[in-house]
Amino acid sequence: MNKYIGIIPARYASTRFPGKPLALVGGKPMIQRVYERVAEVLPEVLVATDDKRIAEAVEAFGGKCVMTSELHRSGTDRCLEAYTKSGSDADVIINIQGDEPFIDRSQLESLMRSFDDEQVSIASLARRFDPQQGFDALFDPNSVKVVMDSDSFALYFSRSIIPYVRNYDWKKWTEKAEFFTHVGLYGYKASTLAELCALPQSPLEIAESLEQLRWLQGGYHIKMSVTDVTNFGIDTPSDLEAANAYLESLEK
Repeated sequence: MNKYIGIIPARYASTRFPGKPLALVGGKPMIQRVYERVAEVLPEVLVATDDKRIAEAVEAFGGKCVMTSELHRSGTDRCLEAYTKSGSDADVIINIQGDEPFIDRSQLESLMRSFDDEQVSIASLARRFDPQQGFDALFDPNSVKVVMDSDSFALYFSRSIIPYVRNYDWKKWTEKAEFFTHVGLYGYKASTLAELCALPQSPLEIAESLEQLRWLQGGYHIKMSVTDVTNFGIDTPSDLEAANAYLESLEK
């Protein structure tokens, strides 16, 4: 049976929202909200940060934190350093976004179940696109799309719309094909994580600015599970306002 550890990469610096991990969501730092949600499911959780302010906040609520380099290219690289420094003997690392204070336990459980198959070394999540969101949402390059094979392994990720539905007006595409958007939650076998971080950047990764394309181009396979849960990520101060309004509505 696999042993799991959840690692939450958290940086203070952010172009759109500096200090985001420490922003208050319902009176608690965002990083605490994420940590507590993950700890409901995973037996071991730690925050990987490069900022002492975040480390102090995590320690203040009794969480575990590992200081990491400021030079990492991605959260994946930060996860590897934190895992190595922690001394954990977990077989599988779950990489959780630090700006998902409402992450659903079913998503974590689904990701963990992917590793019941011994052949799976990397796993992630996809969500069916709801046409009611409007086609503009599918055009949004910040919403990454994914196509999968018949065994639910990712074929490709793109900021463009995939698949392209030929011979139909784009307004009818959602009637003719099923679209999936990527949910940025990953799991990796410990040995595979080290291999991924050693890979050089690939042409497709550079073109789309998506690190998972480096893995696909390097010959790795990513098992996808489909979730129907809508995530509430916080990228901007206006997202934070919406999150706090959401919590207030629950209390009424």
